[in-house]
Amino acid sequence: MRFDLTTLNLVLAIADTRSITRGAQRENLALAAASKRVSDLESRFGVPLFERRARGVELTEAGRALVRHIRSLNASLHALESEVAEFARGIKGHLRIVSNTGGIAECLPPDLAAFSAAHPEVRISLEDLTSAEVQTAVAEGRADVGVFAPPVQDGRLTAWPYRGGELAVIVPAAHPLARHAAVRFADLLDLDIVGLHAGAAVQEQMRELALAEGRTLKARLQVRGFDAIAQLVEAGLGVAVMPAGPAQRFAKVFAIRVLTLAEPWARREYLLGVRTQAVLPTVLRRFVDALCPDPRNAVAFAAAPDTRQSTPRRATRRARRTP
Repeated sequence: MRFDLTTLNLVLAIADTRSITRGAQRENLALAAASKRVSDLESRFGVPLFERRARGVELTEAGRALVRHIRSLNASLHALESEVAEFARGIKGHLRIVSNTGGIAECLPPDLAAFSAAHPEVRISLEDLTSAEVQTAVAEGRADVGVFAPPVQDGRLTAWPYRGGELAVIVPAAHPLARHAAVRFADLLDLDIVGLHAGAAVQEQMRELALAEGRTLKARLQVRGFDAIAQLVEAGLGVAVMPAGPAQRFAKVFAIRVLTLAEPWARREYLLGVRTQAVLPTVLRRFVDALCPDPRNAVAFAAAPDTRQSTPRRATRRARRTP
């Protein structure tokens, strides 16, 4: 089934104005021509899109569904027009990057700045997602490259070791634990935890570790962003686990103390992943080469029957360089 933009925009105009007459006027169409376009579209779908009433028209459920898709399509078309127009201004590529919050807070900013300085003709966009969302976005082609915390949960990815980091604990300056240099995870299980939103890698890891101890993580406050976490901890609303780098920076601004998390899993690794393909696009290959010390150490992961629920096994450690 093919659609023309004039008819789709007419449907949107009618939905906005609640009138076929005013919708036709907005799209510079004769009323008879507009009515026929709507009628033809309804015949092709086999369902009515509007309910005709004395004071105008109202969308049916099918009409509302169509309008949602039209708005999404128009947004995509505007983005396409904007991106293509950039090539006339000297832009020669667009790199869509997604990363978990920790990767943005600990690793990416200086690397993105260096890459942008070396490749000013490449436009970079960056979005903050959970590690699981990062992997899905890259695997489905909605992003070019992602930075996330293990494990790899999607068999369509190839990943490289990117950076390492440490998790730390932050507590209010007057908290009893503030007298200690280091704490164990068990020391936190009786306390309210301020954490990231559900699905964040650290949050999910702590929840699973607490369950393994037969406990429930008291995650009473969940927000987006480490700065919000630091402010809530300063206010005495709980304690938090976050990357040590941002924690040390926030300790200079907020009345909090940074403690070492004395657990083996406090050492964390970030991976840089792309969708597995025979040849990487030039811009993407340059980005991987710039961020990974040895891009030959890429690891492909075998596809699992259901990549959303299964952790795929590591397929190979054979050295490979993308041409």
